[in-house]
Amino acid sequence: MPTVKIVNFNGEVTGELTLSDAVFDVPLHVPAMHQVVVAHLANCRQGTHSTKTRGDVSGGGKKPWKQKHTGRARQGSTRSPIWVHGGVAHGPKPRDYHQKVNKKVRRLALLSALSMKVRDEMFTVVDGFNLEKPSTKAVKSFMTAVNAEKALVLFHADGSNVVRSARNIPGSRVMNVASINVYDLLNSKTLIVTPEVVARLEEVYAK
Repeated sequence: MPTVKIVNFNGEVTGELTLSDAVFDVPLHVPAMHQVVVAHLANCRQGTHSTKTRGDVSGGGKKPWKQKHTGRARQGSTRSPIWVHGGVAHGPKPRDYHQKVNKKVRRLALLSALSMKVRDEMFTVVDGFNLEKPSTKAVKSFMTAVNAEKALVLFHADGSNVVRSARNIPGSRVMNVASINVYDLLNSKTLIVTPEVVARLEEVYAK
């Protein structure tokens, strides 16, 4: 079982925490992580882009000039794609980019991402965020003490002070453990959690 150090809010080591093999020490499955990230980014797309074809552009009802004896190429409409102010040929239209990913693949990708953070020693467990009020300075000092760069902070219970304290730090992201996803795990460099978050992850995924 992997073991990680527990630090306090000052960055000092206060103990150790043994992690579950079923959650934090699984074989890395890169294809699963890739599939989930691609699907996540695709599902974020609104798909509301739209262009006007020659049939949607106003005007162009009259033939610009007669068919023959002008010395110019024959034209039937001023709204042809080759004309200025004409329609767009083969332009994007509203569509759904949603990609379905099986539940087992999502679970495998998430456990692989968590295990990778532990193996790369980019996994920090803090015994608690002792914040009586929001303080970006305090959280930034903590991240500096534990060498956390581009951190993803997970909380379990009420984390309003943590959210309001860390959201202004460039590159940092704060979210509830219920919203954890593979994209944010891989997009961050350091993962900061509390023992409660670890317990919650093991309760949900160690099956």
